[in-house]
Amino acid sequence: MDEKSNNNRDRGIDARRRRLIKTAAVAAASLMMAGSDVALAGTTSGKRRGRRFVMVVDVDKCYGCYACVVACAHENNVPIGVFRTWIERYVKPDGTVVFVPKQCNHCDNPSCVEVCPVGATYVNEDGIVLVNDEICIGCGACIQNCPYGARFFNPIKGVADKCTFCSHRIYQDLLPACVEACPTGARIFGSLEDEESEVSKLLRSTKTEQLKKWTGNEPQIFYKGLPGEANT
Repeated sequence: MDEKSNNNRDRGIDARRRRLIKTAAVAAASLMMAGSDVALAGTTSGKRRGRRFVMVVDVDKCYGCYACVVACAHENNVPIGVFRTWIERYVKPDGTVVFVPKQCNHCDNPSCVEVCPVGATYVNEDGIVLVNDEICIGCGACIQNCPYGARFFNPIKGVADKCTFCSHRIYQDLLPACVEACPTGARIFGSLEDEESEVSKLLRSTKTEQLKKWTGNEPQIFYKGLPGEANT
């Protein structure tokens, strides 16, 4: 075989190799996208595995003592000037003062997750929305896309931060710090998968509301006695 024939043969082999590599890359990308779709589907209401941790807040029992805010800051080393949980004060038309605790709603369809460019914020199998500090680049996209104002930039860690339901505690069968510290029992925490849990019984027997349900985020904090002024 002459040199020209050898060169043509080599070019043909190289072209086939390039096609094979391209086909393999496309197939791998498709598999990754499919995997992402499956993972995302697992975070939607009714499809998620696990315990589905939620919180019920009885507004009538909250009198604005801020014990929950202090306990949260101490437990999670929250920097001064930012909050993982906070209390808002409202005055009804009749002059009645109402206190409403707020925090990350650990949504079933969180708008913060979909905008993260590096996949640092995610929903775990128990319904807790978390941030992976090792991946987060602190771009602030999730902070801007949260309709509840529940996220903030942690100036010490250089990442997005928020309530985690004290995941380091609940996986040791402890309550979130805010729940444990509340002197009136205004916060109730537990698993919806456990039909005998207090939150399950409350949600079956008591009328509750969710904050800004119209956003489609499917928030998983439920309020009893929520005033309309607090849900705008």
